[in-house]
Amino acid sequence: MLTLLRIFAEHLNLWHVNDVAVNRRQRVSVTESSQRRISHDRRRRMGTVDMTETIRAEYERMEAWLDNHPEFVHDYFARKATRSLVDAWLISHSTSSQSQQPLSESANSRGGSRQSSGSSTPVRKISAQEFEGINVPLVTTIDGNVTFLAPPFCDKPPSSPKRTRRSVNRLQQLDDRELMMELVKDIANELDLSCLCHKILQNVIYLTNADRSSLFLVQGDKETDSRILVSKLFDVSADSTPEDMHCKEEIRVPWGMGIIGHVAKHGEAVNIGNAYEDPRFNKQIDVQTGYKTKSILCMPIKNVEGDVIGVAQVINKSGSNSHEQFNEGDQKVFTDYLTFCGIGIINAQLYAISQLENKRNQVLLELARAVFEEQSTLSNLVTRIMIHLQSLLQCERCAVLLVDENTQGIFSQIFDLEAADLDNDDFDKIVKLTSQLRFPMNAGLTGYVAMTGKTLNIPDVYEDSRFDRTVDDGTNFIHKSVLCMCIRNATNDIVGVGMLINKLDGTVFTKNDEHFFEAFNIFCGMGIHNTRIYEKAVRAMAKQRVALELLSYHAIASTEEATRIKRMHIPSTQSYQIYDLCFDHFSLDEDDTIKASIRMFLDLKLVDKFHIEYETLCRWVLSTRKNYRNIQYHNWRHAFSVAQTMFAMLRVLNSSCKTQLFSDTECLALLVACLSHDLDHRGTNNSFQLLTQTPLAQLYTTSTMEHHHFDHCVLILHSKGCEILSNTKQSDYEECLNMIEHSIISTDLAVYFQTAAKFFELVKTSGADKMFWTADEKKQMLRGMMMVASDLSAICKPWEVEKRVAQLVASEFFEQGDIEKSELQHQPNEMMDRDKQDSLPDMQVGFCDHLCLPLYNHMSQAFTELEQLHTGCLQNRELWQKVVDTKASPSPPSPDPLTLEPNPPAVNHHDEGST
Repeated sequence: MLTLLRIFAEHLNLWHVNDVAVNRRQRVSVTESSQRRISHDRRRRMGTVDMTETIRAEYERMEAWLDNHPEFVHDYFARKATRSLVDAWLISHSTSSQSQQPLSESANSRGGSRQSSGSSTPVRKISAQEFEGINVPLVTTIDGNVTFLAPPFCDKPPSSPKRTRRSVNRLQQLDDRELMMELVKDIANELDLSCLCHKILQNVIYLTNADRSSLFLVQGDKETDSRILVSKLFDVSADSTPEDMHCKEEIRVPWGMGIIGHVAKHGEAVNIGNAYEDPRFNKQIDVQTGYKTKSILCMPIKNVEGDVIGVAQVINKSGSNSHEQFNEGDQKVFTDYLTFCGIGIINAQLYAISQLENKRNQVLLELARAVFEEQSTLSNLVTRIMIHLQSLLQCERCAVLLVDENTQGIFSQIFDLEAADLDNDDFDKIVKLTSQLRFPMNAGLTGYVAMTGKTLNIPDVYEDSRFDRTVDDGTNFIHKSVLCMCIRNATNDIVGVGMLINKLDGTVFTKNDEHFFEAFNIFCGMGIHNTRIYEKAVRAMAKQRVALELLSYHAIASTEEATRIKRMHIPSTQSYQIYDLCFDHFSLDEDDTIKASIRMFLDLKLVDKFHIEYETLCRWVLSTRKNYRNIQYHNWRHAFSVAQTMFAMLRVLNSSCKTQLFSDTECLALLVACLSHDLDHRGTNNSFQLLTQTPLAQLYTTSTMEHHHFDHCVLILHSKGCEILSNTKQSDYEECLNMIEHSIISTDLAVYFQTAAKFFELVKTSGADKMFWTADEKKQMLRGMMMVASDLSAICKPWEVEKRVAQLVASEFFEQGDIEKSELQHQPNEMMDRDKQDSLPDMQVGFCDHLCLPLYNHMSQAFTELEQLHTGCLQNRELWQKVVDTKASPSPPSPDPLTLEPNPPAVNHHDEGST
């Protein structure tokens, strides 16, 4: 067996025959110019049969053994064959003149192995010279647009020399042989199937002296017993034209039913003198047509293999002979002529199939052009493909569900297109993307396809137990038939699922629909792969621009600054009174805000518990402050204020519980998140980033600024000298970083409004039980709400503090509104419009009613220790209402304490220095 395997390995070109020790007495020396091969056929072709009879016999014995053990061959090939060998085999067999056994079984034995990428696919040796003689251009221009689709006139059969049909008088002068030859010539060059059938029937009418004739062609698969007979032309007379036949309704006859079905099933002629006496005759046909059928001669049309491809029949003798029956002469001439007709019909059908195949290729080429032309965004690409698919397969609805790239087992994007959407000329309005919708892909029809990779073609989904009927509840849409298929990328991974729902004509999806859908899904997979790469490249470029912008503006605090703060005395919490929820952050100067921030870490014992070097903490706080821009409101002082409120809440909540409500890791994450939550804020909101399509907006499509704040926070934490988390355990580090990210993203009010209602319901359930919030999911939601409460806490501070903060916020908003007006010619939101600054008190009242009071009310219900925040918000709301009432009073108003300067001076938070 060892010798056998060694020789077989030589055949696969996996082992070199250099000093191979064969466990046999006889050694064989093989030179490079005459390497031996196992296959006897290949040896004969190459003419290198220069071996001893002993080795020849051993090779033949080994080859016979391999022939008798194909499982071993397949398994060995699958495990040992190199890609270069497989490619060489494919190339040699694609050009070989001899028929050889394909390796499909061997390929299938590899099971779940991935397919090779397109870059490794062997090149097929096809020369352009093989297509000489085809003068039809591949690319044409229709309505000014370049397309692969041929113009309508290109679909017509090629013109042949026009042949004038002889008159009846001329035909009567011919003998039987000449007549048959003339009628065969009449149909020889006709490739249009309808015209061909019409000529055949008119010639049959002449040959048999019949009054009417019809022709039915077989459709369906013989193997699956799904054949039926379809009338290509029905009730043709000697005077009818092909145009007359097009307006007649198609007739379908089941296989084996009636006279037509009987002839098709048994392949034998039927000659009936009185149709009404034959039980197979359908009398309703005469009722519908008003024509009286007397005699019938029905004949099968066969191909060269003897299979029935159609049935032709003639009805009633014409003229004065209408009472006569078709005789044996009629039957013989009918049979002889149909022999030639079968050849003509086969040729016309092959031509029609080639035209359809050509048209199908044009459609796929057009789809390929659309795919590679539209790669700007994933939503545009998928929608463009669905428009082509919807137009081609004519279904009521189609959908594409994409698998999440990062979390396998979850659908993250859904694209949906209805037939009515095609009436909209605005492509941007057609694009329908349900984003951020994440649900597991292990349920329903789409889940089954995604998990198994199998295709589902279901005529009636309500009969399938895998279909979730609730999807139709409350809608005006009812699922009937569904075609569902997986979408794969170049590495054969499932990246999504495509689904077609309900054919417009009410029929079910056919095998032809499956073939088209499969091709479309292949293109869709290619397009998704390319577009995702393009999007990643765009994101990388945007990230690079942002990074360069950061480097040009920001810098890490120097060691000297950190040493200076390190040597300073850090006052106590009581001295600063930072434990007070009504603390006034304006009471501290710049250095005191740094020292007070450090004191929070010391008071919560985070420095010792996480082994944070004191100088590193000082430098991190200084660097964080340095990376806030000198703008009106979203600056370092605001970040410090938010952190102070969070510190006060953590301190009071942890001290009021028997067991610590928030862990040390949570406390560290929340403090870091608060101090970093507005890093590098530009004084403009998320809407402004999207409106102006800044690099940030290209980098982050949702919670734009919040994602940027978090990335900037991580950048500082990873900067040399600022690694306050470097001494934590890996598990604590990852947990802390995840909490920081969630906490910063939670400050986006769009995220808050998505979760607020659920939080309020949980508060009602919890009562005053603090331990209710210890579960991970509830604790995460609570941390997010505490971040928002800290971010908005200025509304709870003493009136003078709240009023000053309101002025700063309004000033920053007005600056953004001024930019929108002057540079973008865009009318800003009311709160951004400097012309509406007199409405500030009204907006502050609405701000309290709709956002702040519901939040602080529920926070105080869950934790009575936070009632001070709720009370402060109520008091400031009443004061704002008084300002509103004073402005509305008809009496001369007193000086308005809220009159805003056009550009109120910003607090000089820190020296920007060389940055």
